[in-house]
Amino acid sequence: MLDGLIVHRMSEKDFEEAATTPIPQPRGAGAGRRGRAAADPSDDDGAGGRGGRGGATGLTAKIAQFYEAEGVVATFNRGSDTIMASIGSYLSTQQQRTDGGTIFPTGNGSRGADAGTGLPSVTLAVEHYNRMVRVLAKGVHVKVELNIDTKFYDETTPNGFNTIAEIPGSDPKLKDEVVMLGAHFDSVAAATGATDNATGSAAMMEAMRILKTVGAKPRRTIRVALWGGEEEGLLGSRAYVRDHFGDPATMVLKPEHARLAAYFNSDNGTGRVRGIWLQGNLAVRSVFEQWIKPLSDLGVAATGPRSVAQTDHVSFDAVGLPGFQFMVDRLEYNSRTHHSNMDVYDRVQRDDMVQQATVIAVFAYNAAMRDEKLPRKPLPKPVPSRGSQ
Repeated sequence: MLDGLIVHRMSEKDFEEAATTPIPQPRGAGAGRRGRAAADPSDDDGAGGRGGRGGATGLTAKIAQFYEAEGVVATFNRGSDTIMASIGSYLSTQQQRTDGGTIFPTGNGSRGADAGTGLPSVTLAVEHYNRMVRVLAKGVHVKVELNIDTKFYDETTPNGFNTIAEIPGSDPKLKDEVVMLGAHFDSVAAATGATDNATGSAAMMEAMRILKTVGAKPRRTIRVALWGGEEEGLLGSRAYVRDHFGDPATMVLKPEHARLAAYFNSDNGTGRVRGIWLQGNLAVRSVFEQWIKPLSDLGVAATGPRSVAQTDHVSFDAVGLPGFQFMVDRLEYNSRTHHSNMDVYDRVQRDDMVQQATVIAVFAYNAAMRDEKLPRKPLPKPVPSRGSQ
């Protein structure tokens, strides 16, 4: 425990739970990154998706109309007060986390043409919010002075970007095939984004540095991608996949699709890697178990069959590519730092990050050196993007 909040490291019980066989589900209905049901994984930018600030539902629109009719000038909220707890309780347990001055801002309004037309929304520390509620309950008026300064800019040209680097392959027959590592480097505005996801980005860069420093000569090219726009709906990785591999809306594939050996992603905070989620690809389990055996002294033990969502490996999985998310100790990620004002550098655990980068480097090297690419699942059916006919 730290400051009354759970610091979670995986236990034997957690490993047993992670190893359970997933219930077959239709495309888009898999368990989310924190155990929640996800929408269409290739278009995870709706109200329930990761990064989704969502278009207004019918109820939301009616509430907004009511506020306007009543003359409301701004709304207060206390932020997101629950989150699905970490690995061992993926599917059921919720955990209160808004206290001690930690703020989890919530989204408001739409990213569409009506952005900026809604009421200002302010997230307060729960202690301040509750004090106002108590004063109001006593029949005492609360006076608040707000100074909210927000600007909206028209985007005349696309301004998003990804950062790409690689170690070229050395095998004449395999050098055009690619093993990719990835993490998103954008963050939300509440803090500096240290554990979401500077740690994932740093681990990927360090894995590449390790391989370069030891003089590794991978047979396949190893490429690292640091994605932009993940928090807004996996925008960077989805754009890269469409440009290089194929469009999940049509499943028209490009030549590079056949040359990707694997994609590995890190986006769950500063903990140690304890295993990897198989994304429903059971054919790859025996391969990963062989890779994990020499890493047991580092605490790597699990291959979880579950399909997890809401981060960048989903963009690859959506077009039938073998994309995987590492399973890490959550530490304070769920209880304190995720999308909060506490997501700062002093929450990062150096020793855990060293282990994480080392394990990622091993996975990347093994995937680049084996004779065959990793096994693939059957190609999914096209899933038209929202709004298409």
